[in-house]
Amino acid sequence: MIKIELKNEQDQTVVGRIDHEKEEQFFVAEGKELAVLAIKNYSYEVGDKIVVTVTGDHPYFVAQLDETLAPTIIYLPQKTWEYTIPLEESARKASVETAFRSTRHHIMVRQAHVFEIEAYQNLTFNSHDQKEFSSAYPHAHANVETRDDAVFFAKNAIDGKFGNLSHGSYPFASWGINQQADAALTIDFGRMVEIDWVRLLFRADYPHDSYWTEVTLAFSDGEERIVETTNAVEFQEIHFPMKETSRLTFKQLKKATDDSPFPALTQIEVFGRNQR
Repeated sequence: MIKIELKNEQDQTVVGRIDHEKEEQFFVAEGKELAVLAIKNYSYEVGDKIVVTVTGDHPYFVAQLDETLAPTIIYLPQKTWEYTIPLEESARKASVETAFRSTRHHIMVRQAHVFEIEAYQNLTFNSHDQKEFSSAYPHAHANVETRDDAVFFAKNAIDGKFGNLSHGSYPFASWGINQQADAALTIDFGRMVEIDWVRLLFRADYPHDSYWTEVTLAFSDGEERIVETTNAVEFQEIHFPMKETSRLTFKQLKKATDDSPFPALTQIEVFGRNQR
């Protein structure tokens, strides 16, 4: 069973009409394998959140909580997912200006199909990740994010946006390290996965930006791989034998000896398979 609820800042379920011909009702939708909360006329308010509750032994779902977010395969082991709608101006700079601004909404969560779960795929992609962990995996977090500014949050590195020829607000959000020497970004998968291919896309707003000449990939069992990197504008690829891990950390980042103090990561992709 899948349940979607729209709640306000006081944790109360919002009441309204899904269209003008319907009576007022709680904004709630339920389904066995698919739940859709469709609303014709409601403007989100600061503090609103979408709460997804699931039951059963099936932890993989496909979610699309706003038309501006790409559908995402997420892993929900904790059965409840609270997605805070990002309406504050500070948060909005990292997304397109129409995100969550429509009065019409199509909020969808469904069980993932077996072929989607078992496919060889990018296991880091999550267009619905948020700065604070919301119970949905994969989740990106870091020990530093420039000025605590949304356009430099760790989550930007797994959102599927590849614009890297500028910096700052959407569509050029990135993970920024605030010139911190020990900066590290970790992607938690929430379960054991098998991976063998990592792709790194550095922000390449040269000469404003710098880049890293060497990075380290660390796995949950303690193994580390040191990788040489360049100022390439395109993805840089790292291949290795299939590896089991529950997380991947991008760390020990050696900056190039150029004049810019601003290396940054636009996207990291990690390819492999889920362990069922």
